[in-house]
Amino acid sequence: MRVLLKKGLLILAPDTATERAELAAWKQIAIGHVFAPQAKAGNGLALGDLGVKEDACREPINIHSRSTHPAGRLISNFAETSFTLDGRDYRTVEGFWQGLKFETEADRRRVAPLSGLQARKVGQAQPYGSTVTYDGRAVVVGTWDHWKLMERACRAKFEQHLEARAALLSTGDRPLEHRMRRDSPTIPGAIMAEIWMRIRKELRES
Repeated sequence: MRVLLKKGLLILAPDTATERAELAAWKQIAIGHVFAPQAKAGNGLALGDLGVKEDACREPINIHSRSTHPAGRLISNFAETSFTLDGRDYRTVEGFWQGLKFETEADRRRVAPLSGLQARKVGQAQPYGSTVTYDGRAVVVGTWDHWKLMERACRAKFEQHLEARAALLSTGDRPLEHRMRRDSPTIPGAIMAEIWMRIRKELRES
């Protein structure tokens, strides 16, 4: 086996059929992983496997309904992950969030069983006022109190829906993001991502 050192590259070149087979088998396991030199005495060099690149480098996961990461789609507010909050049933977190725009309980119950996309469309036709009312309490839109309602809904989802909880925990320590073409004026993506990561930390510690 020849070893070639070039700028930014360490190249292994097999010389025999046995070495070619061994290298091919190793590549099947190693491709996509990150390796780092380990401190060893002597003139040799050992490369240690740090794991899959995305995890080893803690690459951010962008959470949304069309995320390329399977867990990202299940974590998203559009995911159909039924939960109950304050005695009321919801099909998606999006249904809870969009329902807050409506003043009557009957209208909110109409939004609660909708899919994420359906709830978004209904909500887009209902502009926000300066406040929403939840359980008889006025909450100013776009404030910490408003965001805490979203956090309560997300927490209920991840505590009650086992598959969604497993998806959230499977992201490990990787940063979560919520980057869309247009950021929400009422709950920015950075705030949404913080909510998911805060719940993830609480679930892991519990």
